[in-house]
Amino acid sequence: MTAPSNPSSTSARGVPSGTPLGELQRRIGFWGASAVMVGVIIGSGIFRTPTEIAQALPHPPMILALWLAGGLLALAGALTYAELSCRYPASGGLYVFLRESYGPGAAFVFGWTYMLVAKPSAAAGIAVIFAQHVNTLLGVDWDPRIMTIASVVGFTALNAAGVELGARVAEVLTGIKVLALVAVAALVFALAKDGSWSNFTPSPEASAQLSVKLGEVSLWLALVPVMAAILWTYDGWADVGAIAGEVQNPQRTLPRVFMIGTGFVILLYVSVNAAYIYALPIERIARESTLAPVVMDLLLGKAGAVAVTVLVILSTLGSTHGSIMTGARVTYAQARDGLMFRPLATVSRRGTPAISLWTQCGLSCIAALWLETFDKLAGSFVFTMWIFYAAAGVGLFILRRRQQREGMPAPRFLCPGYPVVPALFVLAAAGMTVLAIREDPKMTLTWIGVLAAGVPVYLVWKRTHRTGQGPRS
Repeated sequence: MTAPSNPSSTSARGVPSGTPLGELQRRIGFWGASAVMVGVIIGSGIFRTPTEIAQALPHPPMILALWLAGGLLALAGALTYAELSCRYPASGGLYVFLRESYGPGAAFVFGWTYMLVAKPSAAAGIAVIFAQHVNTLLGVDWDPRIMTIASVVGFTALNAAGVELGARVAEVLTGIKVLALVAVAALVFALAKDGSWSNFTPSPEASAQLSVKLGEVSLWLALVPVMAAILWTYDGWADVGAIAGEVQNPQRTLPRVFMIGTGFVILLYVSVNAAYIYALPIERIARESTLAPVVMDLLLGKAGAVAVTVLVILSTLGSTHGSIMTGARVTYAQARDGLMFRPLATVSRRGTPAISLWTQCGLSCIAALWLETFDKLAGSFVFTMWIFYAAAGVGLFILRRRQQREGMPAPRFLCPGYPVVPALFVLAAAGMTVLAIREDPKMTLTWIGVLAAGVPVYLVWKRTHRTGQGPRS
């Protein structure tokens, strides 16, 4: 049951998916798509979250196990989404999957939440870390909010200039930070004179506390912020689906991007965290605000610390760039279907959804001013997105049953390990949502309220936009 490759055709759920406002062209190859995906994943999290995790859980073996578990969860999601992307290789990604699984109402609610909360929070959250490291590098105390806004505006302008330019910039920035992170891990194990394998052995106190909590609910509650931080750091594997309509030969390219990209990041993240633990005792890790500059300062002196600070800046810029690039495609697809204001589906002469890009830019700037801190920005994004990640995972079961019932041909790629792999992904995502609500009901219920508000807005939209471009009842 593959989707029509022409974006101007009507979707399987009866939603006209085209407007006379232009179409995005397939100009992105394997390396460009991989660079966008890996570039979005490797952003600020790998430099920030290890210290937060060490503070919450000073147990090195458990920390590495959770990094691996988070990576496998991301891989299960990537395999699930690889099949979904092959079924519907159109711009919009998660929005398209929800539309085809549940209809225009669910897609609208997702697009509403994504445009107002999820993507602006993600883009601004990544850029906040960029701003903090610029202050560290230059020895200044500039307002991080202003620098965050400047970076978001700058990369929006770059993305609006052309998709091929955006893909090339993603390749360069992703290549630099991947090579640099590999170098950091390798240098630690090669040069760290004070490094010790004994750092991987938990203290007796940490082991005793973990043993006591293993059977308690409190342990699982304690793991919520840890896993939320890890999932934030891995997040981005789903984003490449948003540009599926611009990927060349998507049936072949997208599964390779999902699997190879996610697998590589798992290996890289576990290696980098192992290097951190080898170089520094867990107690020292918990005291630092960011690790890579500290570790490289120990290895190479001030020059090493400066080099890694520059790496963090480039990494966060690259992730901000990819996040902006993919995010606007969701709003574009929603507007193209008549489920958002039609000008948002406009494709510029440079082949980009320019109005969606600049609208997203404005909302990201508001998020940076309102939420300000990385923790709040990351928390709002992770919580809202994983609700929809789970819903799309369930959608794969719906689409497979529909395919069998209607006798439609299967896509070229099928999720390995079905139904176990998507089921585990859905259960884990749902469990994280429930535990997050229990841990911080005030914050999470606020975001649920934003999500729920999309239902009456959709009903009003449906009544007031009964045109040929709108969704059919």
